[in-house]
Amino acid sequence: MARLADYFIVVGYDHEKTGSADGLGKIIQRFPLKDLDDTPFPQGIELFCQPGGWHLSRERKQPTFFVVVLTDINSERHYCSCLTFYEAEINLQGSRVTEGEQESALIQPAEVFAPKSLVLVSRLDYPEIFRACLGLVYTVYVDNLNVSLETLIANLCSCFVPAAGGSQKLFSLGAGDRQLIQTPLHDSLPVTGTSVALLFQQLGKLVFFIVTHFFRKRLDKCSDYL
Repeated sequence: MARLADYFIVVGYDHEKTGSADGLGKIIQRFPLKDLDDTPFPQGIELFCQPGGWHLSRERKQPTFFVVVLTDINSERHYCSCLTFYEAEINLQGSRVTEGEQESALIQPAEVFAPKSLVLVSRLDYPEIFRACLGLVYTVYVDNLNVSLETLIANLCSCFVPAAGGSQKLFSLGAGDRQLIQTPLHDSLPVTGTSVALLFQQLGKLVFFIVTHFFRKRLDKCSDYL
């Protein structure tokens, strides 16, 4: 059995380290708080979850999801699934009242949006499952649903699945969801969910071309002998 998720990390924009064109990120929360004995905590994760740099935005961008594969000193792969979204923040220095404005005029602060990333680190390669889990945590957080985020993360980090064998694992994070994992037959053969019919169709065309070319060469040689 293997842990489905080794670490759950929340990375946000670091407002204290500004002054340059590119901002910085910082770890806001991480679960568990202590490093696991068999899995080191990924250093510099705040850099990998924002490969394009940490930048504030004047508009709210759509959430994005991608996976970064890190390799440790023991050549072990760690799959870092990142879901990034933007939260509205108030920039109090965005607008000021000029001398010509009326005293009763209201100050309208400029609104900016700061990126925040939910990161799930695992030694297992289940990108669609991780996308669904992070999407559920994001929905509960943004929509302020009556579900404990601590419960979701605790269930996620305490879930164990078979590393291989072809069996199925059904689990829930505790928000009325159902997640189904199809384990691979062998730990070196991932489950892709992609049909291999097209592959065999293309291989059939290739084999037909090779055989046709072979017999044509043989016929050419026979005609030369005649």
